[in-house]
Amino acid sequence: MKLRGAISGFGEVAANAHLVGWRGCGRVSIGAIHDPIADRRHQAIRLLRNARVYDDMELMLDGERPDFVDIASPPALHADAVRMALRAGAHVLVEKPLCLSLDEFDELSGLARERGRILMCVHNWKHAPAYALAHSVIAEGRIGAVSSILMERLRTQPAGADGAGGRWRRSAASGGGILIDHGWHVLYLMQWLMGEPPRAVSGRLVCDESGVDEVAEVDVRFGSGRTARANLSWRAKARRTSAVITGERGALEIENDRVTLIDGNGNRSAMPVSDIPDDSYHSSWFSGVASLFIEAVSRGPDSEPAITNLDEARNALISIISARNSAENDGIAVTISA
Repeated sequence: MKLRGAISGFGEVAANAHLVGWRGCGRVSIGAIHDPIADRRHQAIRLLRNARVYDDMELMLDGERPDFVDIASPPALHADAVRMALRAGAHVLVEKPLCLSLDEFDELSGLARERGRILMCVHNWKHAPAYALAHSVIAEGRIGAVSSILMERLRTQPAGADGAGGRWRRSAASGGGILIDHGWHVLYLMQWLMGEPPRAVSGRLVCDESGVDEVAEVDVRFGSGRTARANLSWRAKARRTSAVITGERGALEIENDRVTLIDGNGNRSAMPVSDIPDDSYHSSWFSGVASLFIEAVSRGPDSEPAITNLDEARNALISIISARNSAENDGIAVTISA
């Protein structure tokens, strides 16, 4: 039997990534869309001829009783939407960030446990072929234990700068800023590649006149003196997505979808990766997220996919909060308690 799904928040990422990903999954049917904005509801009607479309989420939940809700609204709306969906008995997959405060996170994860529902965040960069390959290479021990990671996400402007996506990204009230938009991704990737949670975080931010962070440098300390750094910018002269992962016996370089393995003698070899061009939607990566979510629904809240995802999400949120606190205090390191 197929899981009956609904999408709340039908902006560009929902239309161009989530819907495409769900359509490629044979175990799911999307039967309802919620969005308070009329143009987006009209877009949903055009793309999903047989779906019911709602301007009120509570009415959708009451009328449809979906098995799960995929939440892709702006960040400031996530907590309320997750809460409503869980209380209605639905499993929930929510775009990053899962929510904006630690109190909200603990409330929502507790509510999911209480109701026996799955709550997961869209960590789609783990399904990018280049980073999935890097994780496999590390797991195989080919570069030895990872000692440091450098990640760069450089953009000339926020994604969707000319549309609604750009508006929420530049609005503090909506949960915008580059730390949320790109920082969330690099922070869960760092944990995943290091194989452990962060121990301390420091941050330096450059904000616009309204206080929204547009440039961020984040340093993360892990156990045994291992470190990671993220350089994030919406003010770069050119777009760049790169990483250098250094181990005891070698290194990996990632430049967009190109992966290079460097052995202990400095010999370089390209590692083949097949991926779609770098863009803001990554529907093929979302398909991996969708499959993992369905697995978690099948196996239950105590399954490895569900537990690992929530741990990563909570640590990403703590790291962002810590980076902001550090930036307000001259970049001093903020210790993260276990």
